[in-house]
Amino acid sequence: MRKLLIALAVAAPAVGLAADGTSAGDTALVLLSAGLVMLMTPGLAFFYGGLVRSKNVVHTMNLSIAVMGVAGVLWALCTYSLSFAPGGPLDALVGGLAFAGLRGVGDAPEPTLAATIPHSAFMLFQCMFAVITPALISGALVERVRLRAYLLFVALWCVVVYAPVAHWVWSPGGWLRNLGVLDFAGGTVVHINAAAAALVGAMLLGKRRGLRAPTVLPHNVPFAILGMGLLWFGWLGFNGGSALSAGGLAGSAFVNTFLAPAAAALAWGLIELALHDKMSGVGLASGAVAGMVAITPAAGFVTPMASLVIGALAAGASFTAVRLRPRLGLDDALDVFAVHGVAATLGALLTGALASTRINPGGADGSLLLVGKQAVGVLATMLFSGGVSFVLFKAVNALTPLRADEQDEWAGLDEAETGERGYITADVDSAPGAGSTFGGHRPSAGATAAGSHTAG
Repeated sequence: MRKLLIALAVAAPAVGLAADGTSAGDTALVLLSAGLVMLMTPGLAFFYGGLVRSKNVVHTMNLSIAVMGVAGVLWALCTYSLSFAPGGPLDALVGGLAFAGLRGVGDAPEPTLAATIPHSAFMLFQCMFAVITPALISGALVERVRLRAYLLFVALWCVVVYAPVAHWVWSPGGWLRNLGVLDFAGGTVVHINAAAAALVGAMLLGKRRGLRAPTVLPHNVPFAILGMGLLWFGWLGFNGGSALSAGGLAGSAFVNTFLAPAAAALAWGLIELALHDKMSGVGLASGAVAGMVAITPAAGFVTPMASLVIGALAAGASFTAVRLRPRLGLDDALDVFAVHGVAATLGALLTGALASTRINPGGADGSLLLVGKQAVGVLATMLFSGGVSFVLFKAVNALTPLRADEQDEWAGLDEAETGERGYITADVDSAPGAGSTFGGHRPSAGATAAGSHTAG
C-alpha cells in the first residue's frame, strides 16, 4: 500500500496532462477566456455607441467592429510573431518572424510561452488583446474621424506600436519583463498604450466642429450600460485567463476582477451623489470601467482587499481627470485618457506597492523599488506609443484625410461613412434629450452644438 501511495504521489502532477504536456483544464480555461475577451469588443462598441449623438452611433460602433477584422488578420500574418517570437539580436525590443503566417503554431505547447496549453490556444487568446487595444483608441476620435483613415492607422499601429510593447512586457526576452515590470493582463500593454495614442490623436484632430459645451447627454444610456456589462463579463476572461492555467491564480484574478470594478462603480456613484445629489447610470458604468482598467495589471498579484482599494482609488482619480479635461481644451470625446490612461497608470503603480508573492509566487512583493520599475514601464510605454502614434497619424493624414468633411460632420457620419442610420424614424434625432442636436441636418446660424460625455 505504501508503494502504491508513493506511485500515485509521483504521478499526480501528470494527471490530466496529455502526452504532449497539454492540460485539458488549462486549455478549456484559456479558450473560454478567449471567447469572453472577444465579446469585449462588441461590448465596447455598445458602450461607445450609446455615449455619442444618434447621428454617429453606427459609425462609432463600426470603428470597433471593423478593427476586429484588421487587427485579427494582421495578428495571423505577422503581429503575433512580432509580439512573441524570439527576436534574435533585437529580442529585447521586438520579436522575429518565426511565427509569421502562424507557421509552427499548432496543437503542441510552446514551453517558453505556455507549457500546458496548445500554442494555437495561446495565440488566439493573445489575439483578442491585440484586437480590443486599437478599438479603445477610437473613443477619443469619434464623431469626426474617417473610418478608412482610422483603419489604415490601426493597421500600422498594430505592427509598429502594439507588437513591440507586447514583446517588451510579455515575451521572455522583452526588456521590461526582464527588468521586473509586472503587468498581469495588459494595464501597460493595452490601456496605457491605447490611451497615449488616443491622447495624441485627439490633439491632432482637434475639437469637433461647433463644440461649445464640454458635455452632452448620451443618446442611449441603456446602450452604454449594456456595453459596460458586456465589458465586465468579458473582463473576467481578460484577467482570469491571463493566468494561463486553471487553478488558484486564475481564481484570484477572477475574484479581483469583480471586486475592483464593484468598488469603483460604488465610489464613482457616491462622489456623484455627494456633489450633485444624483447617481447616474453613465457615472456608474464609467466608474466600473475605471475599476476594470486599474485592476488589470494587478489582478494576479494582489489580495482581494487590495483590489477594493485599487478600484476605489481609480474611480476617484478618473472622476477628477474627467472633470479637469475640458479645462485643457482637449476634445478626447469619450475621455479615453482620463479613464484608461489615468486608471491604468494608478493600477500599475499600486501593483508595485501592493503585490504579494503569497498570491503569485512568480511575481514580487510590493516595494519602492518595484513601484519605480512600474513607473519606468508606464513612462516608456507612454513615450513610445505617443511618439510613434504622432508620426503614424501624420503619415496617414498625408495619404488620406483623417478628419471628415465639414458637411458630413454636421450631418452625422452614419450616412456619410456607412450609408446607414441607427434609427429610421425622423423624430428620434430631434426628440428632446435624444442627443443629436441637429436631427441629422446642418444647423442654422446661431445653433448651439453639443459636446462629449464622460466615459471610458
